[in-house]
Amino acid sequence: MTNLSRLRKRLLEADAATSIRAADEIDIAGSATIAYSSENSSHPVELLLDGRSGPGATRWISARPDTIEHMIVEFDQPQAISRLVYEVEEAERERTQEVRVEASEDGGRTYRQILVQEFAFSPGGATYQREDQRFNLHQISHLRFTISPNKSGSGTATLTALRHFA
Repeated sequence: MTNLSRLRKRLLEADAATSIRAADEIDIAGSATIAYSSENSSHPVELLLDGRSGPGATRWISARPDTIEHMIVEFDQPQAISRLVYEVEEAERERTQEVRVEASEDGGRTYRQILVQEFAFSPGGATYQREDQRFNLHQISHLRFTISPNKSGSGTATLTALRHFA
């Protein structure tokens, strides 16, 4: 019979399983500043980086409905970026949100478009989408996200998760 009083145990933190970073993932919180045009105080920009993802996860939400929002990841040192993963979710309204991503190699003075993606949401159908895009970007100083929440329908800009990989 096993002596259970000698059992060593510890409680796992609730977020431990989801906060494990891949070896080539860029630590945005430790290597960049995020500039943003708006945030809902209940859904601040930090929630993009909390390690939670998937339907129902925490997320950034703009404070202004039907307004184009901007978010810029300003890297402390230029980065090579081979992959960008981000998620969006909308369970309440039928609308189309567009996310445009632009990269700068000159400290944010000029940008070039690297991606435009539209997300069509329908409460009775598609409410969540995950994008995993591959790139071959070098010496990126800034990544600018332009989020148009209402290309069709009405809504508020939102992003659930944001991850960059070297």
